[in-house]
Amino acid sequence: MTAAPPHNTATSPDSSAEGAAAEAAGSDPRLEHGPPEHVRTAFGVREAVPHPRPDLPGPAWRCDGLVLRPVADTVLAAWSAGAIEELLSGGGVDGLRLARPVRASDGRRVVAGWAASHDVAGRVEPRHDDVVAASLRLHRATARLGRPRLVDDRDDLLARADRAAFGEKEVPLDAETGGTLFAELARRRRPLTRPSQLVHGDLFGTVLFDPSDPGAPPAVLDLVPFWRPVEWAAAVVVVDALAWGGADPGILTRWSHLAEWPQVLLHALLFRLAVHAQHPSCTRESLYGLEHAARLVGSLLPA
Repeated sequence: MTAAPPHNTATSPDSSAEGAAAEAAGSDPRLEHGPPEHVRTAFGVREAVPHPRPDLPGPAWRCDGLVLRPVADTVLAAWSAGAIEELLSGGGVDGLRLARPVRASDGRRVVAGWAASHDVAGRVEPRHDDVVAASLRLHRATARLGRPRLVDDRDDLLARADRAAFGEKEVPLDAETGGTLFAELARRRRPLTRPSQLVHGDLFGTVLFDPSDPGAPPAVLDLVPFWRPVEWAAAVVVVDALAWGGADPGILTRWSHLAEWPQVLLHALLFRLAVHAQHPSCTRESLYGLEHAARLVGSLLPA
Protein backbone atom coordinates (compact mmCIF):
# COMPACT_ATOMS: atom_id res chain seq x y z
CA MET A 1 0.00 0.00 0.00
CA THR A 2 0.99 3.62 -0.25
CA ALA A 3 2.15 5.66 2.68
CA ALA A 4 -1.38 7.08 2.80
CA PRO A 5 -3.54 4.19 1.65
CA PRO A 6 -6.97 4.95 0.25
CA HIS A 7 -8.68 2.77 2.82
CA ASN A 8 -8.14 2.27 6.49
CA THR A 9 -6.25 -0.98 6.68
CA ALA A 10 -6.38 -0.85 10.44
CA THR A 11 -10.15 -1.20 10.48
CA SER A 12 -10.96 -3.01 7.25
CA PRO A 13 -10.13 -6.66 6.59
CA ASP A 14 -8.06 -7.07 3.45
CA SER A 15 -9.57 -9.90 1.44
CA SER A 16 -7.38 -9.48 -1.61
CA ALA A 17 -4.59 -11.74 -2.78
CA GLU A 18 -2.21 -8.92 -1.91
CA GLY A 19 -3.66 -8.80 1.59
CA ALA A 20 -3.11 -12.49 2.07
CA ALA A 21 0.45 -12.15 0.87
CA ALA A 22 0.96 -9.23 3.22
CA GLU A 23 -0.20 -11.34 6.14
CA ALA A 24 2.21 -14.04 5.03
CA ALA A 25 5.01 -11.51 4.91
CA GLY A 26 4.27 -10.50 8.46
CA SER A 27 4.60 -14.07 9.68
CA ASP A 28 7.50 -15.25 7.49
CA PRO A 29 10.87 -13.75 8.47
CA ARG A 30 12.39 -14.88 5.16
CA LEU A 31 10.34 -12.24 3.37
CA GLU A 32 11.97 -9.43 5.32
CA HIS A 33 14.85 -9.66 2.86
CA GLY A 34 12.81 -10.05 -0.30
CA PRO A 35 13.01 -12.81 -2.87
CA PRO A 36 15.74 -15.37 -2.15
CA GLU A 37 18.60 -15.98 -4.55
CA HIS A 38 17.16 -19.12 -6.14
CA VAL A 39 13.95 -17.24 -6.98
CA ARG A 40 15.88 -14.31 -8.45
CA THR A 41 17.96 -16.76 -10.44
CA ALA A 42 14.85 -18.40 -11.86
CA PHE A 43 13.55 -15.04 -13.08
CA GLY A 44 16.91 -13.93 -14.48
CA VAL A 45 17.80 -11.29 -11.89
CA ARG A 46 20.15 -13.25 -9.65
CA GLU A 47 22.60 -10.41 -9.08
CA ALA A 48 19.96 -7.76 -8.45
CA VAL A 49 19.71 -6.24 -5.00
CA PRO A 50 16.02 -6.37 -4.01
CA HIS A 51 14.55 -2.96 -3.19
CA PRO A 52 11.17 -2.86 -1.42
CA ARG A 53 8.26 -1.24 -3.24
CA PRO A 54 6.14 0.00 -0.32
CA ASP A 55 3.97 1.98 -2.74
CA LEU A 56 2.53 -1.24 -4.19
CA PRO A 57 -0.34 -3.23 -2.69
CA GLY A 58 1.11 -6.04 -0.65
CA PRO A 59 4.80 -6.87 -0.23
CA ALA A 60 6.86 -6.38 -3.39
CA TRP A 61 10.51 -5.92 -4.33
CA ARG A 62 12.05 -4.32 -7.41
CA CYS A 63 14.89 -6.34 -8.88
CA ASP A 64 16.43 -4.46 -11.79
CA GLY A 65 13.48 -3.93 -14.14
CA LEU A 66 11.25 -6.54 -12.55
CA VAL A 67 8.95 -6.61 -9.56
CA LEU A 68 8.81 -9.83 -7.56
CA ARG A 69 5.88 -10.46 -5.23
CA PRO A 70 4.98 -13.35 -2.93
CA VAL A 71 1.63 -14.92 -3.78
CA ALA A 72 -0.77 -16.62 -1.42
CA ASP A 73 -2.51 -18.71 -4.10
CA THR A 74 -0.19 -20.10 -6.74
CA VAL A 75 -3.03 -21.38 -8.94
CA LEU A 76 -4.71 -17.99 -8.97
CA ALA A 77 -1.41 -16.19 -9.60
CA ALA A 78 -0.54 -18.46 -12.52
CA TRP A 79 -4.00 -18.02 -14.03
CA SER A 80 -3.82 -14.24 -13.62
CA ALA A 81 -0.46 -14.08 -15.37
CA GLY A 82 -1.80 -16.16 -18.24
CA ALA A 83 -4.91 -14.00 -18.59
CA ILE A 84 -2.85 -10.80 -18.66
CA GLU A 85 -0.56 -12.34 -21.27
CA GLU A 86 -3.65 -13.10 -23.36
CA LEU A 87 -4.92 -9.54 -23.01
CA LEU A 88 -1.53 -8.12 -23.98
CA SER A 89 -1.22 -10.42 -26.98
CA GLY A 90 -4.61 -9.12 -28.13
CA GLY A 91 -3.47 -5.51 -28.06
CA GLY A 92 -3.74 -4.73 -24.36
CA VAL A 93 -6.43 -2.60 -22.78
CA ASP A 94 -7.20 0.84 -24.15
CA GLY A 95 -6.50 3.46 -21.49
CA LEU A 96 -4.80 1.10 -19.04
CA ARG A 97 -1.31 -0.20 -18.39
CA LEU A 98 -0.97 -3.88 -17.56
CA ALA A 99 2.02 -5.22 -15.65
CA ARG A 100 3.51 -7.69 -18.11
CA PRO A 101 4.17 -11.04 -16.39
CA VAL A 102 7.60 -12.62 -16.59
CA ARG A 103 8.11 -16.36 -16.74
CA ALA A 104 10.95 -18.18 -15.08
CA SER A 105 13.71 -19.71 -17.18
CA ASP A 106 11.88 -23.04 -17.15
CA GLY A 107 8.58 -21.47 -18.20
CA ARG A 108 6.88 -21.39 -14.81
CA ARG A 109 4.82 -18.37 -13.85
CA VAL A 110 5.27 -18.96 -10.11
CA VAL A 111 8.48 -20.13 -8.42
CA ALA A 112 8.49 -21.14 -4.75
CA GLY A 113 5.51 -18.88 -4.08
CA TRP A 114 6.87 -15.88 -6.00
CA ALA A 115 5.59 -14.27 -9.21
CA ALA A 116 7.33 -11.67 -11.36
CA SER A 117 6.30 -8.91 -13.73
CA HIS A 118 7.89 -5.96 -15.44
CA ASP A 119 8.03 -2.94 -13.16
CA VAL A 120 5.30 -0.34 -13.60
CA ALA A 121 5.44 3.16 -12.20
CA GLY A 122 2.73 4.25 -9.83
CA ARG A 123 1.17 3.96 -6.43
CA VAL A 124 -2.29 3.46 -4.98
CA GLU A 125 -4.16 6.76 -4.63
CA PRO A 126 -7.72 7.60 -3.48
CA ARG A 127 -8.92 8.40 -7.00
CA HIS A 128 -12.11 6.42 -6.64
CA ASP A 129 -13.95 7.57 -9.76
CA ASP A 130 -10.86 6.88 -11.84
CA VAL A 131 -10.76 3.34 -10.45
CA VAL A 132 -14.40 2.81 -11.44
CA ALA A 133 -13.58 4.08 -14.92
CA ALA A 134 -10.56 1.76 -15.04
CA SER A 135 -12.83 -1.14 -14.10
CA LEU A 136 -15.14 -0.43 -17.03
CA ARG A 137 -12.22 -0.11 -19.47
CA LEU A 138 -10.64 -3.31 -18.22
CA HIS A 139 -13.85 -5.25 -18.60
CA ARG A 140 -14.44 -4.14 -22.15
CA ALA A 141 -11.24 -6.07 -22.86
CA THR A 142 -11.87 -9.08 -20.60
CA ALA A 143 -15.19 -9.63 -22.38
CA ARG A 144 -13.22 -11.49 -25.03
CA LEU A 145 -11.86 -13.99 -22.49
CA GLY A 146 -13.75 -17.17 -21.74
CA ARG A 147 -15.01 -18.42 -18.41
CA PRO A 148 -12.05 -19.91 -16.55
CA ARG A 149 -12.46 -23.20 -14.77
CA LEU A 150 -10.90 -21.49 -11.77
CA VAL A 151 -14.11 -19.51 -11.19
CA ASP A 152 -16.05 -22.71 -10.57
CA ASP A 153 -13.29 -24.59 -8.76
CA ARG A 154 -12.45 -21.90 -6.19
CA ASP A 155 -13.80 -22.27 -2.67
CA ASP A 156 -11.88 -19.52 -0.93
CA LEU A 157 -13.33 -16.69 1.13
CA LEU A 158 -14.00 -14.46 -1.86
CA ALA A 159 -15.66 -17.21 -3.87
CA ARG A 160 -17.94 -18.18 -0.99
CA ALA A 161 -18.87 -14.54 -0.37
CA ASP A 162 -19.64 -14.07 -4.07
CA ARG A 163 -22.01 -17.04 -4.16
CA ALA A 164 -23.69 -15.96 -0.94
CA ALA A 165 -24.21 -12.44 -2.29
CA PHE A 166 -26.03 -13.78 -5.34
CA GLY A 167 -28.10 -16.24 -3.32
CA GLU A 168 -26.42 -19.25 -4.91
CA LYS A 169 -25.08 -20.76 -1.71
CA GLU A 170 -25.74 -20.44 1.99
CA VAL A 171 -22.58 -19.56 3.87
CA PRO A 172 -22.21 -19.40 7.67
CA LEU A 173 -21.76 -15.73 8.57
CA ASP A 174 -20.89 -14.31 11.96
CA ALA A 175 -23.92 -12.30 13.07
CA GLU A 176 -21.98 -9.64 14.96
CA THR A 177 -19.54 -8.87 12.17
CA GLY A 178 -21.97 -8.63 9.28
CA GLY A 179 -24.24 -11.66 9.18
CA THR A 180 -27.26 -9.90 10.67
CA LEU A 181 -26.97 -6.93 8.32
CA PHE A 182 -26.45 -9.32 5.40
CA ALA A 183 -29.71 -11.13 6.21
CA GLU A 184 -31.63 -7.87 6.48
CA LEU A 185 -30.37 -6.55 3.16
CA ALA A 186 -30.71 -9.88 1.35
CA ARG A 187 -34.49 -9.57 1.69
CA ARG A 188 -34.30 -6.59 -0.68
CA ARG A 189 -32.22 -8.43 -3.26
CA ARG A 190 -33.66 -9.05 -6.72
CA PRO A 191 -32.06 -11.14 -9.49
CA LEU A 192 -29.82 -9.27 -11.90
CA THR A 193 -30.58 -9.52 -15.61
CA ARG A 194 -27.33 -8.12 -16.99
CA PRO A 195 -25.08 -10.68 -18.73
CA SER A 196 -22.11 -12.07 -16.87
CA GLN A 197 -18.55 -12.15 -18.14
CA LEU A 198 -15.03 -12.34 -16.75
CA VAL A 199 -14.45 -9.42 -14.37
CA HIS A 200 -11.86 -8.37 -11.79
CA GLY A 201 -13.87 -8.20 -8.58
CA ASP A 202 -11.27 -6.78 -6.20
CA LEU A 203 -9.82 -3.67 -7.83
CA PHE A 204 -10.11 -1.22 -4.95
CA GLY A 205 -6.72 -0.46 -3.44
CA THR A 206 -4.80 -2.17 -6.24
CA VAL A 207 -4.91 0.24 -9.22
CA LEU A 208 -1.74 2.32 -9.60
CA PHE A 209 -1.43 5.97 -10.62
CA ASP A 210 1.89 7.56 -11.57
CA PRO A 211 2.30 10.87 -9.68
CA SER A 212 5.27 11.81 -11.85
CA ASP A 213 3.17 11.58 -15.03
CA PRO A 214 -0.44 12.70 -14.47
CA GLY A 215 -1.29 11.77 -18.05
CA ALA A 216 -0.17 8.16 -17.70
CA PRO A 217 -2.98 5.60 -17.77
CA PRO A 218 -3.74 3.73 -14.55
CA ALA A 219 -1.95 0.41 -14.09
CA VAL A 220 -3.37 -2.99 -13.14
CA LEU A 221 -1.05 -5.59 -11.65
CA ASP A 222 -3.14 -8.75 -11.76
CA LEU A 223 -6.67 -10.15 -12.04
CA VAL A 224 -8.99 -11.65 -9.42
CA PRO A 225 -11.60 -13.49 -11.52
CA PHE A 226 -15.35 -13.53 -11.10
CA TRP A 227 -18.07 -14.34 -13.61
CA ARG A 228 -20.45 -11.46 -13.02
CA PRO A 229 -21.85 -8.36 -14.78
CA VAL A 230 -19.41 -5.53 -15.40
CA GLU A 231 -21.73 -3.22 -13.48
CA TRP A 232 -21.32 -5.39 -10.38
CA ALA A 233 -17.52 -5.10 -10.52
CA ALA A 234 -17.84 -1.31 -10.76
CA ALA A 235 -20.26 -1.34 -7.83
CA VAL A 236 -17.78 -3.28 -5.68
CA VAL A 237 -15.29 -0.44 -6.18
CA VAL A 238 -17.93 2.09 -5.16
CA VAL A 239 -18.94 0.14 -2.04
CA ASP A 240 -15.29 -0.23 -1.03
CA ALA A 241 -14.66 3.47 -1.63
CA LEU A 242 -17.62 4.43 0.56
CA ALA A 243 -16.76 1.94 3.29
CA TRP A 244 -12.99 2.30 3.48
CA GLY A 245 -11.85 5.12 1.21
CA GLY A 246 -13.72 8.16 2.47
CA ALA A 247 -15.49 8.65 -0.86
CA ASP A 248 -18.18 11.29 -0.98
CA PRO A 249 -21.77 10.01 -1.35
CA GLY A 250 -21.97 11.69 -4.75
CA ILE A 251 -20.08 8.74 -6.22
CA LEU A 252 -23.39 6.87 -6.09
CA THR A 253 -25.08 9.33 -8.44
CA ARG A 254 -22.06 9.86 -10.68
CA TRP A 255 -22.30 6.22 -11.78
CA SER A 256 -26.08 5.84 -11.59
CA HIS A 257 -26.29 5.60 -15.39
CA LEU A 258 -24.96 2.04 -15.13
CA ALA A 259 -27.64 -0.58 -15.68
CA GLU A 260 -29.54 -1.94 -12.65
CA TRP A 261 -27.46 0.36 -10.48
CA PRO A 262 -29.27 0.09 -7.12
CA GLN A 263 -29.41 -3.69 -7.34
CA VAL A 264 -25.80 -4.16 -8.45
CA LEU A 265 -24.80 -1.93 -5.55
CA LEU A 266 -26.81 -4.13 -3.21
CA HIS A 267 -25.19 -7.28 -4.60
CA ALA A 268 -21.76 -5.67 -4.19
CA LEU A 269 -22.57 -4.65 -0.62
CA LEU A 270 -23.78 -8.17 0.21
CA PHE A 271 -20.53 -9.52 -1.23
CA ARG A 272 -18.41 -7.32 1.02
CA LEU A 273 -20.57 -8.08 4.05
CA ALA A 274 -20.16 -11.81 3.39
CA VAL A 275 -16.39 -11.33 3.12
CA HIS A 276 -16.33 -9.37 6.36
CA ALA A 277 -18.50 -11.82 8.28
CA GLN A 278 -16.19 -14.72 7.34
CA HIS A 279 -12.85 -12.95 7.66
CA PRO A 280 -10.75 -14.18 10.59
CA SER A 281 -9.47 -10.72 11.48
CA CYS A 282 -12.75 -8.83 11.25
CA THR A 283 -14.27 -7.14 14.29
CA ARG A 284 -17.45 -5.33 15.22
CA GLU A 285 -15.52 -2.07 14.88
CA SER A 286 -14.30 -2.85 11.37
CA LEU A 287 -17.94 -3.25 10.29
CA TYR A 288 -18.60 0.48 10.73
CA GLY A 289 -17.49 1.35 7.21
CA LEU A 290 -19.82 -1.18 5.63
CA GLU A 291 -22.67 0.00 7.84
CA HIS A 292 -22.07 3.50 6.48
CA ALA A 293 -22.14 2.16 2.91
CA ALA A 294 -25.30 0.18 3.71
CA ARG A 295 -27.15 3.31 4.83
CA LEU A 296 -26.26 5.08 1.59
CA VAL A 297 -27.03 2.14 -0.69
CA GLY A 298 -30.23 1.36 1.20
CA SER A 299 -31.54 4.86 0.50
CA LEU A 300 -31.52 4.03 -3.23
CA LEU A 301 -33.58 0.85 -2.88
CA PRO A 302 -37.37 0.68 -2.92
CA ALA A 303 -38.86 0.44 0.56
